[in-house]
Amino acid sequence: MGETASRQRAVRATPSLLKDLRTLRIAVYHPDDADGRQLTQQLQRIGCQVQTFWPPAPTLPEGLDAVFLAVRPDVIDLGFEWAKSDDAPMVIAIVTYENPTIVEAVLRIGAKAVLPSPVRSFGLLSSLVVARQVYDDIKSHARRLRKLEGKLLGVRRIAEAKSILMRTRNVTEGQAYDLIREQAMNKRVTTEEIAGAIVNANEILSLGK
Repeated sequence: MGETASRQRAVRATPSLLKDLRTLRIAVYHPDDADGRQLTQQLQRIGCQVQTFWPPAPTLPEGLDAVFLAVRPDVIDLGFEWAKSDDAPMVIAIVTYENPTIVEAVLRIGAKAVLPSPVRSFGLLSSLVVARQVYDDIKSHARRLRKLEGKLLGVRRIAEAKSILMRTRNVTEGQAYDLIREQAMNKRVTTEEIAGAIVNANEILSLGK
């Protein structure tokens, strides 16, 4: 029963997924040869908005969702600094052959999928779908991690602020937290913001002591 329901959800999701792919803005970094033209034509058939370039540039056009990059011996020494930024688009590597140097380059640019060359129509859609899913999952996990880190920092700030109030106001831990919460409600801000203000003020007053 569970397996059937999962399969039905996947089938229902397919049109939405394909619609999403048609909105992708893609840069193809590949020599202008039969392989590059085949790749570009297949992406256009899917409905993607495609721009083609060669050789790879040090910066990317704005607003890209994905990059198809031919990983070749003549370009693997390029820095690809754009691939290291937090807002880098998903990358799909196109490789002609495998060796340790090429594999290292694929990993270095953070490719989410790999297409063998010569490019064929079969497998392109699957690679694009898988790369998109992996990319979205990584972004989702990163957002969740940042949220948890922020929450942990807030908990630490509140604990530190309570300690300051307990020491300077001679109150209990519960009373210290009530003071923080009361100020937060009065000022219509979070308890974490009030705690941060208390900690910062204490650090300033402690200067020169």
